[in-house]
Amino acid sequence: MSIINERRKINKAISKAKNVFLMAHKNLDLDALGSSIGMYMVLKRRKKKCYIIIDDKVHEPGVEKVLRELDGVIEVIKSEDIDEYLYPNENKNLLIILDTNKSELVQNPEMLKKFDNKLVIDHHDLGKTSIKDCIMINDNKVSSTCEMITNLIEYYDVEIDSYYATILLSGIVLDTNNYTLNTTAETFYTSYYLTSLGASAKKVQYLLKQDIEEYTERQKLMAGIETLEGNVAFTKATQNTIYRREDLAKVAETLLFFNNIEASFVVGRIGKDVIGVSARSLGNYDIEKILIKLGGGGDTFSGAAKFEGSTVNKVAQELKALIKEEGE
Repeated sequence: MSIINERRKINKAISKAKNVFLMAHKNLDLDALGSSIGMYMVLKRRKKKCYIIIDDKVHEPGVEKVLRELDGVIEVIKSEDIDEYLYPNENKNLLIILDTNKSELVQNPEMLKKFDNKLVIDHHDLGKTSIKDCIMINDNKVSSTCEMITNLIEYYDVEIDSYYATILLSGIVLDTNNYTLNTTAETFYTSYYLTSLGASAKKVQYLLKQDIEEYTERQKLMAGIETLEGNVAFTKATQNTIYRREDLAKVAETLLFFNNIEASFVVGRIGKDVIGVSARSLGNYDIEKILIKLGGGGDTFSGAAKFEGSTVNKVAQELKALIKEEGE
């Protein structure tokens, strides 16, 4: 359902609050950060005290650039310091969760226990671990959470700086993989609207620039691509290399550009004893069904899973077996 159709619920939640806290998923990307900053602007227009909770110690390059350039401009806090910022009357605090609806994926799941009032704004499919006891604004038909927040900004006619418009646009470009995935006419209109506010396509490309060493490491994953069941691209890393979750995700997205490929799965180490799986789909292949069997999750277009105490080869074998089972 359109976020504008849910505006009364949003208005009611914000109106009751004195202090508002914004929190997105772990391993921030530009959609998570962009939607948080966009919502921050909406709240400032409403003269609310607001804070963005960020616990991530390491950021992808685009997020790092934005946080560096906005240092001292937006109020960013760590969850461990939240007691200093809470309003004395507990019922006057509001937590807004952006770009995820899963309790285990937020920056700090313990924060969910701190708030009686919670509002979730997200575009991913709901699942078993979706946050309970909250106002849920979920629209899996939009490209990104940045698109949803931009709709609010336009509806309320919130004046935002061209740089903020650029950050929101970068979130849309990222989540649609340059307008190739989950893109509608509304997505193009929203991008046009942000451009009318001064969003810079050149600056978007600056924010989306990649680190050359990380790019080289990801290219190594492209060397061992297999095609399974005729339409599934699969690749795995060596046991010795540790990748970031975002690296596996970017490779999975790249694999969708090959002819006849409907879905992709990438396996690699993401920690000392942790194996990660990242998956992507064009929407016609049920990656979520497979990921749930692996103990992970996701939605129609993207998902992930992780294993502790295993090896890349073991996880790859189990995943291949599930893909084959699904294709029979």
